[in-house]
Parts: sequence; structure tokens; C-alpha cells
Amino acid sequence: MKKETVNTTIERALFLLELFIKNPEGLTPQEILDSVEISRSTLFILLKELKDLGFIEQVETRGRYKSGPRLLSWSGATSPSYQILLSVFQQEIQNKSLQETVILTVPNPHGILILDQVEGEQRIRAVYQVGEHLSSDSAAGNVLNTPYSNDVIENGHSLVERSEFIELAVPVCADGVTPIASLMMNAPQFRWRKEGLRNSWLTEMRAMAARMSYRLGAMQYTPYQQHTHPSVALKTVMSDKQIKSFLSGPWTARLACVRPDGHPHVIPVWQEWDGSKIRIPAWKNSQWVDYVRSNPQVSITVDEPWSPYRRVHMRGIAVEDPNDGDSKSKILPQMSRRYLGQDTSHQIIHQIQTIFSIQPDTIGGWMGLVVEE
Repeated sequence: MKKETVNTTIERALFLLELFIKNPEGLTPQEILDSVEISRSTLFILLKELKDLGFIEQVETRGRYKSGPRLLSWSGATSPSYQILLSVFQQEIQNKSLQETVILTVPNPHGILILDQVEGEQRIRAVYQVGEHLSSDSAAGNVLNTPYSNDVIENGHSLVERSEFIELAVPVCADGVTPIASLMMNAPQFRWRKEGLRNSWLTEMRAMAARMSYRLGAMQYTPYQQHTHPSVALKTVMSDKQIKSFLSGPWTARLACVRPDGHPHVIPVWQEWDGSKIRIPAWKNSQWVDYVRSNPQVSITVDEPWSPYRRVHMRGIAVEDPNDGDSKSKILPQMSRRYLGQDTSHQIIHQIQTIFSIQPDTIGGWMGLVVEE
């Protein structure tokens, strides 16, 4: 192999990055030295710096070096880019306590690409290699690859049982509907059963994916909703406790109000329910604020497109909080934690025009689909 002579540190670093892009299977230090004429000590200094910065990773101690998350974001970027996905994933999982390993994956011409992982806290746990590919029949492949199965569309997730482990995957949707990435948990069979894993972790995994989707620009989280109408499920009434539990999740509400011309106006909004009234923040320049001030009769709906198809609907009079400065400082921290996974109230408080409170005249919650009302 012909050796290339490079002189400056920047030239050397860029040449190494080009080598890793051209060799996705990875390179040993000797293979790199065979390609570029630099000293062994200089090479290891550069490799350490690139590894610390996240541009490359080492498969195992004294093993091959491969492209890391930041370098992967340079090659084959989608919309949004790999780097943005990595950023929102890191924001979501920081300071989280996870029993089992969770990985971030994206569709790729060569399969389902692993962009990043956070290893579980258990002594025996799944460990992946960033940059490797999963098979198309993995749980991540099921939620990302078209055509989507009816089961994935109706339930909004995939649960795959294998000989030694179970995979649970949920979609991440930048537009709220179409998956661009997935979160997948891997749990060993000796510790879990399918339904136990689903019951214990689906709600949290779904909330994580929803918050990531909101950070990517989604107004609401309703994966696959445009693709089909789910099958009819039996309608049952939700208790007050079930309503409060459902509304405490990171689910956007739809506010319906009336325009001056008499036509309805529906907009997705954040909501905070305290058991007796619901609070809705209005972003600056929101057109609906004037509509509600003119006609305060509104209705609120919060629902989900997957089983058990919970839905809460309420009607009432919207009242603008008289001291919205105090309302903002009290409400926005907990809202931003629910919807974005962290307290960003100091960043958004000046973007909020006002906060409305609605004490519902009527409120109802159901599980299952209603054929006629």
C-alpha cells in the first residue's frame, strides 16, 4: 500500500478521518501506519484525541478503530442529520437510570444503523457496537422499514422475542407521524418475559421517543396515524385516576376554539392538568389567543393513536391568568420537563405570551374507539 506523506496536525487528522470513512469495517494501528507516513507515537496521540472527541471508537482494548458517532454524522446524513439525532438522544438519556441497554437506530442503505447506545445498569446486559447494523427483522427494523405491519401501526411499537433476549422498539418522528429513527431496548430472556417488559417499559420508552420527536420539531406524537385506521376496540370509561395518569404524560392536547367568522379553529398545545383545571400556554403571536379572548368557550381533546386508545375530552371557559408572570414561573418548568425532558423554562419563558386556565364544565375519558357519539 502506498504511503501518503502529511505534514500538519490538521492534515494528519483529516487524512485519518478520510481513511475511516473509506474503511467502515475499521482499521488496526498497523494498517493506518501502512497508509500514512507518521510516527507510531504521533498516530496514537491523534487516535486518542479523535476518540475523545467522538469521531472514532475502538472496538475493544488494543482492537480495531472504527468511525464514531460524530464521524458517522458526516456520512450519509438524513433530515434531520445524525448529529442532531445524537444530540437529542443524549439530552433525553442523560441522568436516566436504565436497567437495560437502549440504542438509537436509523434506517440506512445497509440495514438498521446503530448511532449510539446507553448500556443498562445490570451486570449482564446487551452491549452493541456503534456503527454496526441490525437485521431488518429486528424490533427497530419493524418500526422503521416500510411497509409497516398492521400490528406496528395499531400499537405504535414492536416487541420481538428471540432465543436469548427480547427487543422493544418505538419510533422517533420529526413530523410526529413518519419514523426517521427508533429507540430500542434489549433485555435478556432470563430476566424478562414479553408482557412484563412491555408493561414495565413501554410507557417510558414511548415518552422518551415523544420528547425526542418534540425536540426535532414535531407538534404532536402520533406515529403512523396517517397510514390507516385502527381496528375498533371496546369502549370503556376511564376513572379520575386513569385520566390524571394519562394527562401526566408528554402528550399534546388539541385546543378547539371559534374564529370571528364562526369557523372552528384547532391547534396542538401543551397542557398541564392538576385534577380540577387544565392550563394551556400560548406562544407569542399565536392567532388563537385573540379568538379565545373574543369567545372563551373552548374544548380540549388529548388522545393516543395506539392501544388502548385512551382519550380525554373536556369543555369549559378559558380564563387568562391575571398574574401570568407567576403562572409562567410555576407552570413552565414542569411543562418543559414533561415535554422536553429537562427544565428549559428560562429559555422559553419570554416566548410565552400568556397562560389560559380552563375549569371544565364537562369532562370525560374513554379507552377504546367510539364508533358513534
